[in-house]
Order: sequence, then C-alpha cells, then structure tokens
Amino acid sequence: MTVRTRYAPSPTGMMHVGNLRTALYEYLVAKSAGGRFVLRIEDTDQERFVAGAEEVIYRTLATVGLKHDEGPDVGGEYGPYVQSERLPLYKKYAEQLVKMGKAYYCFCTKERLEAMHEKGFGGYDRHCRDLPKEEIDRLLAAGTPYVIRQRVPLEGSTTYTDAVYGEITIENKEIEDQVLLKSDGYPTYNFANVIDDHLMHITHVVRGSEYLTSTPKYDLLYESFGWEKPVYVHLPLIMGKDADGTVSKLSKRHGSTSFEGLVAEGYLPEAIVNYIALLGWAPKDNEEIFTLPELEKVFSTDGISKSPAVFDYDKLLWMNGEYIRRMSPEAFRQHAMPQYRAVFGDAEKPWDVLDAILQPRVTKFTDIPGLLGFFAALPEYDAELFVNKKSKTNLENSKVMLENAVAALEGVETWNVDTLHDVLIGLAEKLGVKNGTLLWPVRIAAAGQTVTPGGAMEILAVLGKEESLRRLNAGLAKL
Repeated sequence: MTVRTRYAPSPTGMMHVGNLRTALYEYLVAKSAGGRFVLRIEDTDQERFVAGAEEVIYRTLATVGLKHDEGPDVGGEYGPYVQSERLPLYKKYAEQLVKMGKAYYCFCTKERLEAMHEKGFGGYDRHCRDLPKEEIDRLLAAGTPYVIRQRVPLEGSTTYTDAVYGEITIENKEIEDQVLLKSDGYPTYNFANVIDDHLMHITHVVRGSEYLTSTPKYDLLYESFGWEKPVYVHLPLIMGKDADGTVSKLSKRHGSTSFEGLVAEGYLPEAIVNYIALLGWAPKDNEEIFTLPELEKVFSTDGISKSPAVFDYDKLLWMNGEYIRRMSPEAFRQHAMPQYRAVFGDAEKPWDVLDAILQPRVTKFTDIPGLLGFFAALPEYDAELFVNKKSKTNLENSKVMLENAVAALEGVETWNVDTLHDVLIGLAEKLGVKNGTLLWPVRIAAAGQTVTPGGAMEILAVLGKEESLRRLNAGLAKL
C-alpha cells in the first residue's frame, strides 16, 4: 500500500500555525513512508471565502518546502483537486445514500431551524426524517428547497481507533443527522472530505483533535458505501501561555499566530517549521534541531502526544537564533543586508565586521536596525556613562584616555579592525593602564551607550575615521 495523505485547507485567510502543523504532519506521515502528499482546496464554504487566500496557501507551502505531489497546480490522476470543481460528484453520492435509506431529504426552512434553536433545542430534531414518500415527492415536484441529511442510527454506538488517542466510542444518539448537501448544491465539509478522501485513495487522515467526536459521522458514511476506512491521526491542541501563567487555546492575544505574521516579525521559515514539528511530537532522542529532510527520516506517528502542546515564543526565539548561528557567512550576509541598508542606506561599510559581531548575537534579523541604530545617529548621553567601576574609569581619567586616543588615531592611515586593535592596545600599554580603562571611554564616546554589539575597535571600523574622530572629540567636550 502506498501511503497517501492530503492537506485540505479552506481559502479563508492567513495560514494559522495550527494549519501549518497539520500540513507538516500530513507531509511527514507520507514522506516518512515513501508515500505521496496531496493538496486539495476545500472551497465549498462560499460564505467564508477570502480573495487571495488560495495564493497564501501555495506561497506558504512553497516557502517552507512542503512540496505536494498532486494538487490543483500540478495535477494528478485523481483530480480535479478543487472541491468547487467536483460538485456533480457530491450530489450523485448524496442521492445514492437517499436511495439506500442512509440519508433523507430535509425541507425545513431556515426560519424553522432558527426558531428551534431559539427555544434552546440543540442540534436538529429530525423533523423530516420519516416523511411519507408521497409528501417528499410532492415537495420535490413543487421545487421546495431542501438539504440532504445523513440518517444516523438512533441506537447503539460507533467505535473507531485513532493512531494517537486509541479506541474512541460515541453513542449514536449523540450524533446529529448532519447536512450532507446544502440547498445551493454545495456539499458540507463533513460530507465532501469523505467522498474526496475515498476517490483520491487517501490512506491516512491527519487533523486536529477537535474532530475526534466528529469522526464517527465519517465512519458511518464509509460503512454506508462499503468503503475502506482510512487511518485516523488526530493531533493535540496548540495552546498559548496567558499572562497569569495559565494556558488557553492559542490566539492573537498570545502573539502572532499566522505563518506570515511570524515571518514578518523576523522568524526564519525553516526555524518556524522545525519548532512547529515539536508541537505535539517528540523525537526518540533529545535532538531539537532538524532540517525538513531530517524530519522526513525520523518522524513517526508513535511520537505524537495526546497532551496539548504549548506554543512558547521564547523557545521559538532561541531556535531562530540557533538557525542564524548555523548559517554560512554568505547566507547570513544575504539575510542581513536589507537590515544593514535600513541603517546605512547606500553607504558602503566593512560588512564582514558587522557580520562577525552580529551573527553570534542576534536571534532575529529584524533586531539588527535596533542594535545598529547608534551608527546612524549618535544618541544623546550623559557624561556619567564614562564612569565604570569594572574598567576603573572616572570622569578625570576618561578625559585623559580620550585625548590620547584621538592623538593616536589621527595618525592611522589603514582604518580597519586589526590596525585599530594594534594602535589602541599599544596605547594602553604605553599609558600603563589596563585595556578596559582606555577602551571603555572610547566605546562610550563612539556609541553613546553602554551596551553595543562589538567592542571599540569594531565600532570605530564601521564608523570610519572621520566620524569616529568627530564622536571622540564630542565626548571630550562633554568631559
């Protein structure tokens, strides 16, 4: 048997991290078994359709590397892969169920259903379940609008086995006679996904645990048609940390919850995918950093947890930093350059110096402009910043240090980190002071702040000779 999974999103907006995790696990279930990953667009809910959302789906899957083997854009032998292009199929199968006595026509008006719900009746009261054939024929002949509902057994129970949660049993009396085909001819999600999964030979259905109690409805449909049931793999909920330390279902109040929102905040797509893979699944060893090909090799459904997973933004930030540190110098420069330009414009700088001080430190590329802001404009600062107990500096000796530094640096012709290092370390030795006693006031005058990426030499190298001397003289003036 070839394992076949499908990711079947509805084009209703941005891709939530929960949707992306489902897509990722669908992909990994298939690829870990040498199977096929199918993309199907479920656009039957026309009221919730959002223009452009389908492009978001394609763009996100391409960005994170989840390449589908079949789908609307690449074709396949079980197409079309867009539900709105398969409408005649659903009507045919719904009518077949009616003939088999497994479904029935429901002529209840919207007003009647709303009135029933207003009286506190939950679900549908099966008003049309046993209408006489003559009445059904009359209503159909008169063109009365109708839906087709599933005829669920009123007694007994339905049991199925989930790969994660084990055996699940639901009493049939708890299952509603769900709508299969709406009055506009469109199928409901609950009906269309069963028909499509069967016709597309889907072997494993992966979805959120919120569908655990809905699955018996699907199983009853498979049984009605005499079709083989897929393997069900239900995933734990994704929760978010609340301010008081409790957890609740992940929402916007916890932070960005869409893939594009996280990318806009500076998280790398590959880090997001890696982190999401660990939301509800644990590898057999303690390794946490995985490329997508590595995940394909180590993933297995027996590592999926039943317990809800908590989306930890601090953990994602740590992982993002790990990905940055593992980048090649060329890749780091490519990602960092747009942020460099935001600070320096078209000016040319010793990019290798900036790369060297930032790659070990940054956790998001979007942090770079904030870290380098002092290069673009010297912040206003108080002379008290020159006082540092650890470096043994005060207002008096800082003035002396800066005077000597300016004099020494004015004679430097080759302005780079190595030359500046030799000049300043040699000056400290000549003055008989520790390196920090000289370098602290130089760094404060050059940066105007106590915390900087890189030390005095790197800062001076990036500023250039003219701007460095201007700032050091301005520091002297403060003293």
